[in-house]
Amino acid sequence: MQSSRIAEKSTPYWWEAAPVQPLPEQPLAKQVDVVIVGAGYAGLTAGLMLARAGRSVAVLDKMNPGEGASSRNGGITSGNIRLSYAELVRKYGEEHANAIEAEGKAAREFIYEFIRTEGLDCDFNLTGRFYGAIGKEQYETMARSAEKLQKTLGVESYAVPHAEQRQYLGTDYYRGGTVRMDIGGLHPAKYHAEILRITLAAGVTVHSDTAVKSITKDATGFRVETAAGTITGRQVLICTNGYTDDSDPWLRRRLVPVRSRIIATEELPAELMAKLMPRRMMCGESKVLGYYYRPSPDGKRILLGGRDGSQSGDPAAPTVMLRNGLINLFPELADVKISHSWFGNVAMHRDMLPRIFEHNGLTYATGFCGSGVVWAPWIGSRAAHKLLGDDEQKSAFDFRPMSFIPLYAGRPYFMPAFIQVYRMQDRIALARATR
Repeated sequence: MQSSRIAEKSTPYWWEAAPVQPLPEQPLAKQVDVVIVGAGYAGLTAGLMLARAGRSVAVLDKMNPGEGASSRNGGITSGNIRLSYAELVRKYGEEHANAIEAEGKAAREFIYEFIRTEGLDCDFNLTGRFYGAIGKEQYETMARSAEKLQKTLGVESYAVPHAEQRQYLGTDYYRGGTVRMDIGGLHPAKYHAEILRITLAAGVTVHSDTAVKSITKDATGFRVETAAGTITGRQVLICTNGYTDDSDPWLRRRLVPVRSRIIATEELPAELMAKLMPRRMMCGESKVLGYYYRPSPDGKRILLGGRDGSQSGDPAAPTVMLRNGLINLFPELADVKISHSWFGNVAMHRDMLPRIFEHNGLTYATGFCGSGVVWAPWIGSRAAHKLLGDDEQKSAFDFRPMSFIPLYAGRPYFMPAFIQVYRMQDRIALARATR
């Protein structure tokens, strides 16, 4: 049974308004200042900044630009840092931990200013995000974190008790939650298309269907062998993230591609949308494998996503699981049709922090851990400054490469088992929570 029998379409909902398309074919330049591998948010943002600084830039993508996670994600500007502050201090020290947390705020501000100053037409709206607590204990912890966020970083953030929850979200599933107002939503495929537009206008050449086969160092820089020929560059930036392939086995041993699947409902009556999502906020929840969800930019549908433990084909089970999760939150949607179900790869790794680093002379901007709407453009921009030698713009995420994963060469055979363990942890946490 295929998910197409559950959802009407298996392509991203976002492609309806902003279809991903190949670029016109053009010959590879023989030599440029910088070759960038990957034409998603990170690669294009880096290319844009390098070109405006006077560098000649070619961006190569094995698919169509944006066909990966950049046009498949939920469009939520969360910029999550997956490690807690205590974990950051333990692993990196208090000074580095504070710099990482502060850069999360700076990254969001950068994205919002980028959208405004560049005039990017991507349906951006700074709605705020509601984060639901599965139990009273989680609510108390989250409330303290919201208070700390307000005091330390000046981010508008506050707790919402269960008694006031329906003012923010039309469900009784949670036991209160928190709101932070520096998070919003956008149309991810339009966002990518707009970044591509201004990057091309800046003089960057972007090549579709140009898979990189190998990269070797030579006397003048790097020789990049591709499916369309050879190009050399003084510098090379790798931004492949969840779509890293065996052309870079060193990086592939460090990044785990994990499917994230999203479903979209059919159009819903305006009064029902007003009841279920009265403030049109982005939403998430306090689980290991928590759902993330939001209204569509036009306010007519609900989109809900989560991790997909499958690894091949397009099985029905993940779509059914998300649909059941949606109904669990909103029983009113039990008879609503699912119009779209699709997935994309996010890149997880052992350190769980976005990263800029160097290896064998190559520069990498990657490892966004499922929050690439914010982190990919930001890390791409910081990587551009690094290549330009601008030490004043050094990022707190610019340090050693992430660790390799033993007995792993690119195929995440262990993920289905991990997903089951995480689901069990969520079931136990829910059973123990005071409801």
